[in-house]
Amino acid sequence: MTQLDMAAARVMAEGWWTYLVRGVIAVAFGVLAFISPLWGLTLLVALFGIWALMEGITSFLTGIRTRATQRNWWVEILEAIVSIAAGVVALVFPGLAAEILLYLIAAWAIVIGVFQVYLAFRIRDQIKGEFWLALAGAAAIVFGIATFFFPAASALSVTWLIGSFAFVFGVLLVILGWRLRHIAKLVRLDEATEYPAAG
Repeated sequence: MTQLDMAAARVMAEGWWTYLVRGVIAVAFGVLAFISPLWGLTLLVALFGIWALMEGITSFLTGIRTRATQRNWWVEILEAIVSIAAGVVALVFPGLAAEILLYLIAAWAIVIGVFQVYLAFRIRDQIKGEFWLALAGAAAIVFGIATFFFPAASALSVTWLIGSFAFVFGVLLVILGWRLRHIAKLVRLDEATEYPAAG
């Protein structure tokens, strides 16, 4: 691994907490989505908006952190822009019809999924754990495509579908974050061994 690759791997691994936060938020949204039929569709829209905004903010932070060492840092920035835009639309227009909301979430999921699969492919030689990122991206793409094919599902089915996707997506990101945390420890240990402190 070259010095640039090592630096990029270190920066990505040190940002393990951003993936963990994104995963926890997604899991929380998934759980709340299952409960939301008791509260109404408006709350589900607001919850999605908050989730998308948080996803966008943490993705943006990841892109900024890796811009000096990772050639594909712009992918995280684009993902952040898409998520923030989707979150803003959901929060500014909470009265969207259920079908329009579903299309919005489906489109968001597909775009985010494509970005994550692409990023996982690009970092496969730097981070051994990119499989979980690719799997999360694939899950998002499958969810988005399936949603476009079944737009006329009942509100309850839509809620369960969104909740299931968010929960699975979140669990995969939590696993990725935990994996990156382990890699960060190994990288620090390797650097300490390779470059011992003077004296």
